[in-house]
Amino acid sequence: MIDIQNISKIYQMGDTEVRALNDVSFIVNEGEMLAIMGPSGSGKSTIMNIIGCLDQPSSGSYRFDGREVAQLDEYEQAILRNRKIGFVFQSFNLLANLSAVQNVELPLIYAGVPATERHNLAMEALTKMGLEKRVHHKPRELSGGQQQRVAIARALVNSPKLLLADEPTGNLDSKSSVEIMAIFQELHQKGMTIVLVTHENDIANFTQRILRFFDGKIVANELIRQTIIEKGVPA
Repeated sequence: MIDIQNISKIYQMGDTEVRALNDVSFIVNEGEMLAIMGPSGSGKSTIMNIIGCLDQPSSGSYRFDGREVAQLDEYEQAILRNRKIGFVFQSFNLLANLSAVQNVELPLIYAGVPATERHNLAMEALTKMGLEKRVHHKPRELSGGQQQRVAIARALVNSPKLLLADEPTGNLDSKSSVEIMAIFQELHQKGMTIVLVTHENDIANFTQRILRFFDGKIVANELIRQTIIEKGVPA
């Protein structure tokens, strides 16, 4: 699904050239669950932005589902982001003045889905996250774990092929973190491709493979024995 070949990313900081990625190559197969790890400045966020079509590489090739992303115009890349990729962030990125169901409806609005249909789809997505009793609550009325489940529902409401999660447990306590990773594992077992960035080894161990970045390069590509969490969405 994801084919990264010889990707480099260079930023110009005044007279200084900063190489955030240096000739990076890897493949993520459909249905795989992968963690990207590395210290601050290692390039892990840069590669996630490129995979999510939020940034462009300076050189190299990125093919998503067989299509060369560099050959897509801005509109086509926006369609790809909206319909093929779901995003989950550390800070949840929920709109404070909207209810849970309204937040989940947002990608469907951008996709042009009619109001009744998008409301029904958003309600279904929240129910799958165990939040059917919280659909009219605003973010401030929800716990951190509940907010992240709303964010996951929003990421999934368009039935994407890929779920990208950037430090999805970074703002959560240990119990909520395990609950979120249990949801990811259940999604993965149903065929979802998941790529997540984390700095926590115990979170990475819930995946199947770890790519370790350092100074813009991949320094390790490790198949691991996945830690399996019991299924079940929390109340």
